[in-house]
Amino acid sequence: MRQRSLIAITAALSAGALTLTACGSRDSGGDKGSDSGGTVVTIGVDAPLTGDLSALGLGIKNSVDLAAKTANKQKYVDGVTFKIEALDDQAQPSSGQQNATKLVADKSVLGVVGPLNSSVAESMQKVFDDAKLVEVSPANTNPALTQGTDWATSKKRVYKSYFRTATTDAIQGPFAAQYLVNDAKKKKVFVIDDKKTYGAGLAGTFTEEFKKLGGTVAGTEHINPDSKDFSAIATKVKNSGADVVYYGGEYPQAGPLSKQIKAAGAKIPVVGGDGIYSADFIKLAGATAAGDLATSVGAPVEELASAKEFVANYKNGGYKEAYEAYGGYSYDSAWAIIEAVKKVVDDNGGKLPDDARAKVTEAMQNVSFDGVTGKVSFDEFGDATNKQLTVYAVENGNWKAVKSGTYSG
Repeated sequence: MRQRSLIAITAALSAGALTLTACGSRDSGGDKGSDSGGTVVTIGVDAPLTGDLSALGLGIKNSVDLAAKTANKQKYVDGVTFKIEALDDQAQPSSGQQNATKLVADKSVLGVVGPLNSSVAESMQKVFDDAKLVEVSPANTNPALTQGTDWATSKKRVYKSYFRTATTDAIQGPFAAQYLVNDAKKKKVFVIDDKKTYGAGLAGTFTEEFKKLGGTVAGTEHINPDSKDFSAIATKVKNSGADVVYYGGEYPQAGPLSKQIKAAGAKIPVVGGDGIYSADFIKLAGATAAGDLATSVGAPVEELASAKEFVANYKNGGYKEAYEAYGGYSYDSAWAIIEAVKKVVDDNGGKLPDDARAKVTEAMQNVSFDGVTGKVSFDEFGDATNKQLTVYAVENGNWKAVKSGTYSG
C-alpha cells in the first residue's frame, strides 16, 4: 500500500509485560502469540454482517481484514501481528452495545473499526471511552457523535476515543441540496425519513439548506423502517407536485420506496445519502431507478490513483462480497489504528506499554498518512479532515459518478 522504508523496531518484550493465564485471560497490551514469535494485536470490527444491511457490513469487515493482512505481510509494526475480530450488530443499537462490551473484555483488542450505523455508534461510544479503547468509524455521519447534541450552535467533543474517516451529514445534506437546486434545477422537494438517528439527521440538514437556496418543501413524511409497503406515501408524493424526493435512510427501504413512487405515477428522482449508495438499492428499486441519485463520502474509489492498489489487492484477496461504499474508508480506518499502534510501539522501545489502549487513543489524534481515500487525519473533534463528497446517478443499472466536490457553505 505504501512505498516506504521501515525502521526496524526491537521486538523483544519485557519479561512479564504480557502474560496468558491458564484460562486464557489477558493483561492489557495485546496477546503474546507463541506461533508468531511476537505480540498479537486484535482490531475489532463491528458492523451488520447479517440482515438487510449486510452488503455494506461485509464490505467493511473484508476491507479491515485486508488492511491487517497487508500490515502483517509488510511487517509494518515489527514484532506485532494483527488479526481481526468481527462481530455482527445486525444494525441494532442493543447488539452494538453488547459487542462493545465483548471487545473491551478482550485485552488484545487495541482498536475497533465501525460501526456502520450512527444509532449503533450512540450505544457504543461510552463503553469504549470508559475503557480508553479507540474506535474509528468508516461510515457514521451524524454530526452529534463528534460535536455533541448542540453541534449546530455550540460544538463540544464528548468522547475522545471516537474518530471517523467519513465526513458528516452537516456537510452531506447541504451538498445534496446544492446539487439539486444549482445543477439539477429542482425547486420542489418531498422529504421522507425513517426516524432513525442517521436518516432523520440527514433529512434535517438537507431540508434546511434546500429552503435556504430558495427551494420549497412540498410535504414531509416518516416511514416505519420495518415496512415495505409505502403505497400511501407514494400517492402523497404524486399528489404533492414535487419534482424530486429526498429520503433520509438506507437502501432496504429506499429501493422499494423508489419503485412504489414511480408506480404511483410520480416519475421523479429519489435522492438519498450514502445509506442508499449500494448496488442493492438498484436491485430493489428495479428498472425505474434510472435517474435516482445518491451522495456518498469522498471521491469514487475506482477513480483515485491512491486506491488502485487497494482495489487490486481486494480483488486478489478472494473476498466473495464487494467492498461497497465504505471499503476504502474501512481500510483507512484500520490503517489509522495500525499507524497509532506503530507510534506507541516506536515510542516505547519496540514493545507495547502496559497502558497500550490509552496510548493508542492518544496517538490517534495525530495520525496522518496518505490512504486509499486520500489524506487521512483528524480534526479536534475526531472528524475526518477530508470533506470531499460525490453525487452518483443510476445509469444503465449501475451507479455512475456525476459530480465530486466539497460543500461551499
